[in-house]
Amino acid sequence: MKISLSITLVLLASTWASAQSSVWKATKDGSITYLGGTCHLLRPSDFPLPDEFDEAYNASEVIVFETDIGALKEPAAQQAILSRAVYDDGSTIDQHLSAEAYALLSSYCSSNSIPLEMIKQFKPSMIIIVIMMGELKKLGVSMEGVDAFYYKKATDDGKTLVFLETVEEQVEFIFGMSASNENDYVSHSINEVGEISEVYENLADAWRRGDTEKLGELMVKDLKEAMPQLYKELLTDRNKAWLPKLQALHETPEVELVLVGVGHMVGPDGIIFSLQEQGYQVEKVTVSEKSPEKVVEPAIPD
Repeated sequence: MKISLSITLVLLASTWASAQSSVWKATKDGSITYLGGTCHLLRPSDFPLPDEFDEAYNASEVIVFETDIGALKEPAAQQAILSRAVYDDGSTIDQHLSAEAYALLSSYCSSNSIPLEMIKQFKPSMIIIVIMMGELKKLGVSMEGVDAFYYKKATDDGKTLVFLETVEEQVEFIFGMSASNENDYVSHSINEVGEISEVYENLADAWRRGDTEKLGELMVKDLKEAMPQLYKELLTDRNKAWLPKLQALHETPEVELVLVGVGHMVGPDGIIFSLQEQGYQVEKVTVSEKSPEKVVEPAIPD
């Protein structure tokens, strides 16, 4: 896995087989919640999405997202992002990085015609986002992913929308996550850039196939080993904060579809395993290519 790519976040079966995807069905006390592990960034060629997402969407009255995607595009949110993206004391990134980390960043920018002097006031989180989005753009990846697709669809269809985090919480999280490990964060990210094409292909393929073991390896295992504090902030702490909200939603009479990054679903600290520990029956949802009826297979705890 390459850490920065998963921070910044798809095989066709035969006629007689069932396709798989990163969609689960959680059942407890007769109530149902669907869980869709998403890829935030996709290519046009990654559409249409796996049928299981539409199956879960059509069966649900409430659609749950990490945050309000529409509000993130509003001028107030954009201004908040810009204000948090720069050092508020007027300092520049060269004053915060070690000589080694800054040399790596400078060399990358020079080799890729990025004017470092023009972005030196930005914090590492923003600079790495700019770099990764530039690299992903070369692969045809856009900002339109599963979340954005269903946000628009649910808004157009008049479905109830619920958000697990406020826009302010997401902004603070994004620009605070590297504060304690800026050198490691920048160094890891720059060193991984050359592998981004292979990593993205592997991640997108594992996501589309619903390969929980591979997703755990790509999005969880390496991050936990290489940067445990960031793993805690990025995944564990947020999953723990979301869990009681998801349990409360599950107790309502409506059926929900929860759409959050697939890295939050898998692994020993993921939502799937946590719900199973709380007594939920969690099954992988598949749509038979031979029949319109849904088929379920047990999820494999990571």
